[in-house]
Amino acid sequence: MPDKPGRRCRWCTADPLYIAYHDVEWGVPVHEERYLFEMLCLEGAQAGLSWITVLKKRENYRRAFANFDPKKVARFDNRKLKTLLANPGLVRHVGKLESVIQNARAVLNLHEQGVTFSNFLWQFVDYRPRQNRRRNFRMVPAQTGESEAMSKALKKSGFSFVGPTICYAFMQAVGMVNDHVTDCFRHKAVQTLGTR
Repeated sequence: MPDKPGRRCRWCTADPLYIAYHDVEWGVPVHEERYLFEMLCLEGAQAGLSWITVLKKRENYRRAFANFDPKKVARFDNRKLKTLLANPGLVRHVGKLESVIQNARAVLNLHEQGVTFSNFLWQFVDYRPRQNRRRNFRMVPAQTGESEAMSKALKKSGFSFVGPTICYAFMQAVGMVNDHVTDCFRHKAVQTLGTR
């Protein structure tokens, strides 16, 4: 349970869904494979849109993509893709929807090589969250050397919709970096969290 709410990061709007995401989820270090797969795919879906747009469609994505089980999603075929494209609860962009299927197959390819998706991703921060101390959100970069390296490695491994900006947003979301600003009530709390 998070600390008593105080000042939040300014990007967090008054939407209750956004507040819950900021206060409970964003920036918490995670190693759980299915969650990492979900967040990477949702960050890809968000490209060119606001995060709240995707957040509002999240439950639709979970239903449409077998709760982001890579083994199930990897078996989706062209007929299933047509069904997804007709689903108004998703961002109906063929490249973004295809990327979820492609990324599921890429996760399974890593597993076949004996590499967990979690270890593959967390290597870019030496398996420990980066604890940033940014005073305001204007100081937060859109991408970093680590997110560029992650993007290149993901693409080389067959992933798509994983540019360096998407990768940095993903790193923020899953707690690889703590980018809660220093006056946000979650900044200090996230520093002390273990991973899940």
